Amino acid sequence: MTAISSNNSKNLIGKNIRRFRQEKGISQDRLSKLADLSLNTIVNTESGGNLNPTIETLNKIANALGVKVDDLIKV
Repeated sequence: MTAISSNNSKNLIGKNIRRFRQEKGISQDRLSKLADLSLNTIVNTESGGNLNPTIETLNKIANALGVKVDDLIKV
């Protein structure tokens, strides 16, 4: 059994955020305002450049997107 590497799981989070954001027709800039986060944080989290998004950051993004944190981190 192979574990998901840390890098892949972080990219997965970014892909999930991007998917939910695009499904709702929200720009990265709009999401940053809804989540009360910097645009840079949103861009870096989506791209996998933010290697350690905090649970607080994920919670703000999830709330802004109307989803659960679990939805952002599930495979």
